[in-house]
Amino acid sequence: MPAPDATAATNAPDNAYPPTDRTVPTRSRERASYDREVVHAILDEGYVCHLGFIREGAPVVLPTLYGRVGERLYVHGSTGARPLRMAGGPGAEEPGLPVCLTVTHVDGLVLARSAFHHSINYRSVVVHGTARPVTDPAERTAALDALVDHVVPGRAADSRPANAKELAATAVLRLDLEEVSAKVRTGGPDDDAEDLELPHWSGVVPVAHTYGAPVPADDLAPDTPVPGYLTRL
Repeated sequence: MPAPDATAATNAPDNAYPPTDRTVPTRSRERASYDREVVHAILDEGYVCHLGFIREGAPVVLPTLYGRVGERLYVHGSTGARPLRMAGGPGAEEPGLPVCLTVTHVDGLVLARSAFHHSINYRSVVVHGTARPVTDPAERTAALDALVDHVVPGRAADSRPANAKELAATAVLRLDLEEVSAKVRTGGPDDDAEDLELPHWSGVVPVAHTYGAPVPADDLAPDTPVPGYLTRL
């Protein structure tokens, strides 16, 4: 991992991640943010990240669930899963897997008068770093609880914890939030002045996700109430 730019790191406020060569965009730099609260909010609202790494000289990108605990992200999977095997584990000389992890939300479809200026409103986070296996039992437990609670806050305490057999089949990777950036686009289309009189509709179609009413499992006891953390969704 390249070292952060010394000047940027020195000038970065305490609540911001220091910019690096890999986190400063080459285009639309005004949309970039290194603010921790902005980054955390985007991460906490998402469910699926895309985890990119190199295998045998070729790029691989996998969608997976994740969870955040402070300045760390966790992903998990079968002990036989490719990235989890490649990251190594106890006894490895240098356990760890260089990765790039991304999370993106689509907030609107931006329709311009010209095809060239069509866009989307979005919020995204890109994290560069080395994913390392979690072997400490207490950290593994906290990470797995965080993965469950990331999907539905409060669910980890309202479900059976993983047993020894399940834990033995599950691997967890940790990615520290150190080399991080967010990028956000908001607002309407950027039509050229000469296109403003064209007769094409222009504007934004908002995009949002919603939750439906919880659907009980077929074998759920009829008198089992819907937990409060679900009704709050």
